[in-house]
Amino acid sequence: MKEGIHPEYMETVVTCGCGESFKTRSTKPKIAIEICSKCHPFYTGKLRFVDSAGQIEKFKKRLQKSQKIEEAIK
Repeated sequence: MKEGIHPEYMETVVTCGCGESFKTRSTKPKIAIEICSKCHPFYTGKLRFVDSAGQIEKFKKRLQKSQKIEEAIK
């Protein structure tokens, strides 16, 4: 490998949104993730909604608005 062109490869702490953390190696000192294998529905078998940027709330508001319009028409 050429000298001086590659980033430093160091030990990294990865922290999940659920509070779980583990160590690995990367070019970044800290990595934050939203979901890990300890809380992912595929691995746990439990259904969990991962709300990315309030999309669930936006959908619920649209649904309520459309239901109000349907009631007003009737």
